[in-house]
Amino acid sequence: MEKKVLRLENFLSDISPDFEPMIREINDRLVQSGCEVKLQEAKSGHVVSFADPATKKVVANFVARKKGPVIRIYGDHYTEYLDLINTLPEKMRKDIEKASVCRRLIDPTKCNARCPMGYELTIGETLHQKCRYSCFMFPVNGENTPAILGLLEREVAERAV
Repeated sequence: MEKKVLRLENFLSDISPDFEPMIREINDRLVQSGCEVKLQEAKSGHVVSFADPATKKVVANFVARKKGPVIRIYGDHYTEYLDLINTLPEKMRKDIEKASVCRRLIDPTKCNARCPMGYELTIGETLHQKCRYSCFMFPVNGENTPAILGLLEREVAERAV
């Protein structure tokens, strides 16, 4: 049986063409920074993952949603750029605030022991304990893209240290 080769175009076919320039810009930046790209099929469409070549850990991935594409950033080094997080556009900060609470941070017995710990961060004056899978998950759009690129640039740079 012939193996199906997945490309970025497969993901782009899952979303409105309006989002293509932003997806390509983020994709190009992550590839230029050395990330390895992997495309997978999922229930809701294709998922594009970008991994750190040294550790093979995923830095970010694109997911197709009905309202448009979202990017999930795995901010393993978020503590190094909390200053940037606090200057994100208000809507992106609200997305972080609305993200699921990390049950493992609150009570380690309430979550799978293999689940990586979430993020504890302060936005404004409020402390948040958020799940790593929903904390830095943002819609890809014209307003968010510059801030998303800034977060990704900092995360990739910190991983290289």
